[in-house]
Amino acid sequence: MAKTIKKAAVKKTSSKKTVSPAVKKTAKKKAAKPVAKKVAAKTLVKAAPLKIVKKVALKKAAAVKTKAKPVVVKLPVKKAAVKAAVKKPAKQASTVPVIKSPAQILADAAIFGILEKKGRNVICLDLKNVPNAVCDFFIICEAESTRQVSAIADSVDYEVKKATGENPFHTEGWENSLWILLDYVNVVIHVFEAETRQFYRLESLWADGEIKEFGVEYA
Repeated sequence: MAKTIKKAAVKKTSSKKTVSPAVKKTAKKKAAKPVAKKVAAKTLVKAAPLKIVKKVALKKAAAVKTKAKPVVVKLPVKKAAVKAAVKKPAKQASTVPVIKSPAQILADAAIFGILEKKGRNVICLDLKNVPNAVCDFFIICEAESTRQVSAIADSVDYEVKKATGENPFHTEGWENSLWILLDYVNVVIHVFEAETRQFYRLESLWADGEIKEFGVEYA
């Protein structure tokens, strides 16, 4: 039995192929290549984290630069300039037109005619709010002489007619020109000589009305 086992072992070893030394060298080189690749891969893995860390650090630095707020330099500003900037805009004047009544227009024209001939101590009594008043406006003036009284009355008649186209409803006093009355219904004008005015004092009869004075007052 032992002899037969030995014979079989010899047959098996003899059946194996014989390998030349050149083939063995090439086989060793092929076997060594994967090992080299593995070593290179390991070195790459060890070196890679440093590069990644550097790249991440650079990205963070760039992000910090972009997020950084611009530096604002505050210059000294004068208080006057600040006040001028804060100053509120001036209120605009109201552009609503003032509508005058026909009586007011006529009264304005009569006063203009009196002042054109240098009538003195001109007073306009506004009687619109006075109960039982004879008219809306009561105008009184005086002159230095009878000739000036006539001239003022003529000027009033002319200016009123030019402004409104109206003639007086009633007139009195042209004969002696001490007191000329021009009655336009809603507006009544009295042109006095100075002494005659002081004697009658018509303005004291309507003291409840609103008094407006025009022109220069003489003693």
